[in-house]
Amino acid sequence: MRTYAGHSTPKESNALYRRNLAKGQTGLSVAFDLPTQTGYDPDHELARGEVGKVGVPIAHLGDMRALFDGIPLAEMNTSMTINATAMWLLALYQVVAEEQGADISKLAGTIQNDIIKEYLSRGTYVFPPGPSLRLITDTIAYTVNHMPRWNPINICSYHLQEAGATPVQEIAYSMCTAIAVLDAVFASGQVPEERKGDVVGRISFFVNAGVRFISEMCKMRAFVRLWDEITRERYGIVDPKQRRFRYGVQVNSLGLTEAQPENNVARIILEMLAVTLSKDARARAIQLPAWNEALGLPRPWDQQWSLRMQQVLAYESDLLEYDDIFTGSVVIEREVTALVEAARAEIDRVQAMGGAVAAVENGYMKSQLVAAHAERRRRIETGEDIVVGVNKFTETEPSPLTADLDTAIQTVDPAVEAAAIESVRAWRASRDAARVEAALERLRHDAKTDANLMAATLECVRAGVTTGEWAGVLREIFGEYRAPTGVSATVTSGVGEEITAVREAVRRTGEELGGRLRLLIGKPGLDGHSNGAEQVAVRARDVGFEVVYQGIRLTPAQIVAAAVAEDVHCVGLSILSGSHLELVPEVVRGLREAGLADVPVVVGGIIPDADAKALREAGVTAVYTPKDYGLTRIMAEIVDEIRKAHGLEPLRR
Repeated sequence: MRTYAGHSTPKESNALYRRNLAKGQTGLSVAFDLPTQTGYDPDHELARGEVGKVGVPIAHLGDMRALFDGIPLAEMNTSMTINATAMWLLALYQVVAEEQGADISKLAGTIQNDIIKEYLSRGTYVFPPGPSLRLITDTIAYTVNHMPRWNPINICSYHLQEAGATPVQEIAYSMCTAIAVLDAVFASGQVPEERKGDVVGRISFFVNAGVRFISEMCKMRAFVRLWDEITRERYGIVDPKQRRFRYGVQVNSLGLTEAQPENNVARIILEMLAVTLSKDARARAIQLPAWNEALGLPRPWDQQWSLRMQQVLAYESDLLEYDDIFTGSVVIEREVTALVEAARAEIDRVQAMGGAVAAVENGYMKSQLVAAHAERRRRIETGEDIVVGVNKFTETEPSPLTADLDTAIQTVDPAVEAAAIESVRAWRASRDAARVEAALERLRHDAKTDANLMAATLECVRAGVTTGEWAGVLREIFGEYRAPTGVSATVTSGVGEEITAVREAVRRTGEELGGRLRLLIGKPGLDGHSNGAEQVAVRARDVGFEVVYQGIRLTPAQIVAAAVAEDVHCVGLSILSGSHLELVPEVVRGLREAGLADVPVVVGGIIPDADAKALREAGVTAVYTPKDYGLTRIMAEIVDEIRKAHGLEPLRR
């Protein structure tokens, strides 16, 4: 039983972990901030506004010591949501455990370490697919030989569903990722033939459970069946325990609503039941979101509520006392079989392209997810899919839970970033500079060879190297990567009176301004959750805008430069990490300084009302949050803002 937690500073996160463990939590699930996830120190330009926002900042060994101070790692099962820098964080964890006197061969836990889904959905990748797969391979080989109880990868379908994946796509793309990873590990020659089962037996999965209860439960049974089949037939694993589908769950956050957020409690419980009712496909670990995650960062009390849901299920109900209650069900068997067959067909399609890496590089999987998400949004906007409190049953009594929104979520003190910058600079000044340089030089050398990089990484940790320095050397050797956005290849069914009317407004306004309307969609900072930005880009293209979308991880200066170069009529910014107050005003100021004061700026993200007011005062013309699900209406309002900025008469609709 876990809650996904970490924020502000290692010391504050440590206190939170201790409180959660005292309340009955049975494992830790560590959230790292975006600079840590993407390999930057707190004082890097791209880290501005992001330090401590969506997780805890870990810049060096001292931070890791503080994070787990007083928590005996030898007795703990720790899950760390980390991907591009997974090897680095595992090395930090190992050294802290060693300092505590732990036997590292007995350490238990998991690193996510699934870079494929980062290219497809979450965006915290750094390096190209080939070098990224090498880091994963080296980590798996190391843990199998030195940390046999550790799960070195958590193949993660969770974020695929957040990006719009259907159950079939979620199953198929996860299995394709697993195949790519296992093929790479076995081809590396680092694991002897007789230990193949040990590798397969430590592969774990991290799955999403949505509110469509029967579909999600059947999806899990299909996962179990397919994994057993693949590991037996493709890899020849004989031991059924090593073929077991071992998975943890974070239930769906995509379906949590800002409108009537109290409804999220019922959704979370239904989603939890989907992965617990079927004993033959039951999750090994569950972490539940909080009811208010669509509003902002949950408070400790909100996380406690989610933990109590699990405890009521486990200790008050009889759910865990029976054999699988779905065995023999004709309906369930039919649905599971259909999912397995459809997933097999999609797996074969990806394998025919050359596997998961090839399907990332050619944009196939990304475009499929963007299209699936666009279809999901269309069904919600048209009312085909009902979301209670959002597109139906919207009349509501005032909620005491959100009566004071400023206290209904947790905020991160802006002083956290300044303190982290001061801390990392003091850390650098206190080190043995010669030892640091020698460790980095070894890493640089080994990265150019076939050597397993874990040894050099451990030496970097012990020498006091920082997260940004470790990742910086690998950026230097491996290069960086920008994954396909999937937007240009997506075809949607853009029909209907509303879309037709907005297309006409876009066309007419373009004619009045002397050319086609151009909309720049930018993601400043390190937030890689691009699903919303991609859907805005797709709908903007559908209604006739020329769309400029360069993907994730841009500085405000880069966004301003693109706006100038492309001569755009509007800039739309998407931020979900909480860094909007720092980064958005920089873009607004940059546009004014560049002579583009007539280019309106609109912003979308998880933005509290008080922050939205501050953004408008800073010059933003419109702010959109998760409750604003009508993309076509948003397009119409953007046209209105463009006309207003250029002194044109409003269009009558």
